[in-house]
Amino acid sequence: MGDMANSSIEFHPKPQQQRDAPHAGGFGCTLAELRALMELRGAEALQKIEEAYGDVSGLCRRLKTSPTEGLADNTNDLEKRRQIYGQNFIPPKQPKTFLQLVWEALQDVTLIILEVAAIVSLGLSFYAPPGEESEACGNVSGGAEDEGEAEAGWIEGAAILLSVICVVLVTAFNDWSKEKQFRGLQSRIEQEQKFTVIRNGQLLQVPVAALVVGDIAQVKYGDLLPADGVLIQANDLKIDESSLTGESDHVRKSADKDPMLLSGTHVMEGSGRMVVTAVGVNSQTGIIFTLLGAGGEEEEKKDKKGKQQDGAMESSQTKAKKQDGAVAMEMQPLKSAEGGEMEEREKKKANAPKKEKSVLQGKLTKLAVQIGKAGLVMSAITVIILVLYFVIETFVVEGRTWLAECTPVYVQYFVKFFIIGVTVLVVAVPEGLPLAVTISLAYSVKKMMKDNNLVRHLDACETMGNATAICSDKTGTLTTNRMTVVQSYLGDTHYKEIPAPSALTPKILDLLVHAISINSAYTTKILPPEKEGALPRQVGNKTECALLGFVLDLKRDFQPVREQIPEDKLYKVYTFNSVRKSMSTVIRMPDGGFRLFSKGASEILLKKCTNILNSNGELRGFRSRDRDDMVRKIIEPMACDGLRTICIAYRDFSAGQEPDWDNENEVVGDLTCIAVVGIEDPVRPEVPEAIRKCQRAGITVRMVTGDNINTARAIAAKCGIIQPGEDFLCLEGKEFNRRIRNEKGEIEQERLDKVWPKLRVLARSSPTDKHTLVKGIIDSTTGEQRQVVAVTGDGTNDGPALKKADVGFAMGIAGTDVAKEASDIILTDDNFTSIVKAVMWGRNVYDSISKFLQFQLTVNVVAVIVAFTGACITQDSPLKAVQMLWVNLIMDTFASLALATEPPTESLLLRKPYGRDKPLISRTMMKNILGHAVYQLAIIFTLLFVGELFFDIDSGRNAPLHSPPSEHYTIIFNTFVMMQLFNEINARKIHGERNVFDGIFSNPIFCTIVLGTFGIQIVIVQFGGKPFSCSPLSTEQWLWCLFVGVGELVWGQVIATIPTSQLKCLKEAGHGPGKDEMTDEELADGDEEIDHAERELRRGQILWFRGLNRIQTQMEVVSTFKRSGSVQGAVRRRSSVLSQLHDVTNLSTPTHAILSAANPTSAAGTLHCKLQHLKANQGHVSPCTWRAPPLQLAGSGIAHDPGGESVP
Repeated sequence: MGDMANSSIEFHPKPQQQRDAPHAGGFGCTLAELRALMELRGAEALQKIEEAYGDVSGLCRRLKTSPTEGLADNTNDLEKRRQIYGQNFIPPKQPKTFLQLVWEALQDVTLIILEVAAIVSLGLSFYAPPGEESEACGNVSGGAEDEGEAEAGWIEGAAILLSVICVVLVTAFNDWSKEKQFRGLQSRIEQEQKFTVIRNGQLLQVPVAALVVGDIAQVKYGDLLPADGVLIQANDLKIDESSLTGESDHVRKSADKDPMLLSGTHVMEGSGRMVVTAVGVNSQTGIIFTLLGAGGEEEEKKDKKGKQQDGAMESSQTKAKKQDGAVAMEMQPLKSAEGGEMEEREKKKANAPKKEKSVLQGKLTKLAVQIGKAGLVMSAITVIILVLYFVIETFVVEGRTWLAECTPVYVQYFVKFFIIGVTVLVVAVPEGLPLAVTISLAYSVKKMMKDNNLVRHLDACETMGNATAICSDKTGTLTTNRMTVVQSYLGDTHYKEIPAPSALTPKILDLLVHAISINSAYTTKILPPEKEGALPRQVGNKTECALLGFVLDLKRDFQPVREQIPEDKLYKVYTFNSVRKSMSTVIRMPDGGFRLFSKGASEILLKKCTNILNSNGELRGFRSRDRDDMVRKIIEPMACDGLRTICIAYRDFSAGQEPDWDNENEVVGDLTCIAVVGIEDPVRPEVPEAIRKCQRAGITVRMVTGDNINTARAIAAKCGIIQPGEDFLCLEGKEFNRRIRNEKGEIEQERLDKVWPKLRVLARSSPTDKHTLVKGIIDSTTGEQRQVVAVTGDGTNDGPALKKADVGFAMGIAGTDVAKEASDIILTDDNFTSIVKAVMWGRNVYDSISKFLQFQLTVNVVAVIVAFTGACITQDSPLKAVQMLWVNLIMDTFASLALATEPPTESLLLRKPYGRDKPLISRTMMKNILGHAVYQLAIIFTLLFVGELFFDIDSGRNAPLHSPPSEHYTIIFNTFVMMQLFNEINARKIHGERNVFDGIFSNPIFCTIVLGTFGIQIVIVQFGGKPFSCSPLSTEQWLWCLFVGVGELVWGQVIATIPTSQLKCLKEAGHGPGKDEMTDEELADGDEEIDHAERELRRGQILWFRGLNRIQTQMEVVSTFKRSGSVQGAVRRRSSVLSQLHDVTNLSTPTHAILSAANPTSAAGTLHCKLQHLKANQGHVSPCTWRAPPLQLAGSGIAHDPGGESVP
């Protein structure tokens, strides 16, 4: 306590000093000094701190902060620190301006062709041929055409330009709002990132952006460090600095050896306190970012950043203010270096879909290309036929000669033909597809926010619709994560409820209270409830909260014990991790001896116990026979009630015999068991129903937990993951590994394929097991299609599995920063039911796109055929360019809005997942598309060739150039649009349902768009005049158009009656990309992963590894040529050679590796094993034993997770 007293005396005058600080001219360290300090590491850094400041507390004094009390929470002081030392965020890359987006939209080839055509058309319309020789040029403008009409020739060109401008603005606006939404999402993710600091002696959670130099921050397991700092005190702290140094080994940090903590690194074990010394652009990550220019536009950014830093260094308030103004708009809290790159990548991803993941994007791109090619061919043929027809008609049949003065007239004809051709192309190319996907995803992401799904990668939400397997954690996801001790075994008695304090011997009670209070993170507390009658609030690790609650239930308090022995008095702490599955704390006793308290998984800790306390609180021997009895009579019954069992034990060391504290197995052994408690974590009431929905939707739910197998099985049965009478497997991690590894300890896919289909519960699993399982399911080729796996995780150790899965869900509440960083979707309420909602939304996205496709393709087929045949038979497209563009606008932009925003219904969960290979356009949809096309074509051709007789009007066929619009063609245009409007209602159903109006009013956007389009159509027809080539129609004509349109709905019912199974001739379209069609980018990805793995292996291993790699590649190329497969397949497989290292013996079956992303971790483990074999054969070492632990962590960031699964 002496130090405490001194330090508190030392800091009494603090508030006074701080009040005077602004006048006193600042702090004892300049920004440049601190930056230079943070460049140093290890011994150098310690030496520098000693020379310059004496020790860390000297540094704290210079920064005017207290190592124990922290800063005074005084706004002026904090503001001043921000001005001198900068703020804790890194300015992001500037978003694209609206004009840049407009410019990008203008790059569209079809639009460029249209613009050129329109400009040529405009130019020619202003050119009047000289004199009156137009007679000689054929019937160019015959008919009663007056001056006014001839001058209206420019209108068509202008109208095309106008509609191009419309399309461009709509596209640009969509991109802009998408970017804005994405940034909103980013900043929301970032605002949720908080960090614990001490201010005024109170622990506070502040947003990462609010950290200032001089803050005292609490660092704990699972944190992503948001700023640079120097350690004040640490317990068993290990950091993964790979994001900065690329070294995958964890670095042990301590105040007396290596106290430098760097931003962007991950805390893998332990806890501690640091004083923040550099934030934002001055931190190590910030400096790297500055060099990167925050990911682009390096040069100009460097200049700006340089200026900003000078500004900060001069600490001139004006500059700082200006800089803040400019930057504050878009500021983002600090991310790790990886995080930054990820963000950049994410932004790119939002614009350009990532290749491997999104099934839908692959299918769509392929389909769009196919349609585009077809459209191009059609439009080319159209133009050629029109030109030939005109030339033959004019120069051969009528025998005219080409006169010089007639050239402009002829050119005008050719331009008109060209415009018709381009219009065919414009209508054929479904440029609404990307729009529909974007709108649908953006809409879903926005709505999923309400359903507690924070989507980080847009395509994750669509992949989720195809999910076939979900591997879920137990704690907090399936259960409420509010743990309470309900049973206990104390002093030879098994209590089924909390014992009365009087029933226990004072010695046992006292030991128990101390063991629980001291041997748990001091950040874990139980606070009084916020509202009257609510439950007490649990802060920190939930398992520890349950134990502290047990102390309170025994009418004792843990706070006085902790005050008597504060955290810095703890002699040694072995923090929890997934390998130990226990936590131990050593304290010094008044007599100079030591006492160790330990708690952990009961079956693990009981093996280390040699004594147990009897009912009088005296020691009694505890042999293995007693242990087996205890497991059978106490632990298994508790586990079968679904309780998690934890053993609490202690050990005394006398004053003379101080052990070697680094030899942990020696220290944590020979224990005395105080108690075994059973902790209940009740199943969330809504989970069984959610799991039933998943199973009905064809999704297998598996539970992967660090818990005891009996506990896991009991909870799985309560949730409905396993049903009585089913054939399923519940395995422990050890047994699972035994089944999937061969004699050499290597994982074999064939063995895995025998296990996973029946596996429902994996208990006592390590993070590596989880990753192995996910990878095994994804790489498996047993089913007819590849499995799409979703995984939930909350701990740092779940990072690799979350990254490997198709969709990774991180827990928003219990999750660590590392898990969130690796995930695709964050569950803001940690609830399993939200995953089911994500599946629903994912399927809805897929269906929305299919609805849109069904509608769009019908319009395309009809419009192209009409324009093509019309042009060939009557030398003029019945649908003019501007009308086509309007139709294009309805069917692309509006329809994508209307059909892509359909809300999901529960019925989506009644079908099986589509799978990766299922075509976008099913047989039923093909039937609908062709069926409706037949109806529309029949109507339009009838109107085109006999319409004038039916309506008793002038024929519009063979009209000369620039003649006024005819009623005849207006009726065709109007009918066409009416049919599209009613077909849009048909398109709402794609599985052949009868009732197309079902739930139509639950989608206001759809109704608004259909009615709005109808209104605009009336305006265009009645008042559009020359620009739209329309002449007003009478009421009777309107009614006929409407009548034909409504016929679409009736015809839809007729089509629905025809069974799809009879139509064998129909082809499906829009299959996913084939296995051999891997893109270059994916190949590059594969190589990248090899480099990453190579970096992680030692130099000697690399040579061996490369040799092996070459031989294997050569063998594969040979075998591939033998099979005359694609070379690309072989190259692709080379990149996944890592995931196959364990298949060396088994080269004939490399097929599953095509899909598997290379996985450095398993390879590293396997490789280690192989190398040992090699050495063993040379007589160096004994043969290999499977040594995963040191390598299983390679580069993957794995350690214990307090809130989650691996806790016993």
